Amino acid sequence: MKNNPLIKSVMTPFPHSIDIDASIVEARKFMMSHHIRHLPVTDKTELVGILTDRDIKLILGPDFDYPSQQELSVRDVYIDSPYIVSLDEPLTNVLANMVEKHIGSVLVTRKGKLAGVFTSTDVCRSFYQFISDKFPTSDGGNDVA
Repeated sequence: MKNNPLIKSVMTPFPHSIDIDASIVEARKFMMSHHIRHLPVTDKTELVGILTDRDIKLILGPDFDYPSQQELSVRDVYIDSPYIVSLDEPLTNVLANMVEKHIGSVLVTRKGKLAGVFTSTDVCRSFYQFISDKFPTSDGGNDVA
């Protein structure tokens, strides 16, 4: 029987983070320039939450106008109780919690410090690799009509 993989084997290591007092404008620009949807939030060096592009869109509304994004900081929008696990957490535990609680991202820590992030994109990437390894194609094409 194979060992249950740990979250550290599939997470995105060394994620970017943003300070809790940064502006929403700064956070949006940073997320767009780095093509990310989940951004860990820190207060000085302490991990305190996560900011998602969805949360920003929800607070700003369809016109990104009200309330004024100039007036908002990360502190006004971030999620202060994210799902956090240690590097050595079994992947099956993490996936079960993500499914049960409808969670799109997980913050991964080592000795209480941010070490990685695991998102639904990482889940898809890992599953794709698993399927590709399990069922390799010889011609590289699809057999779909």
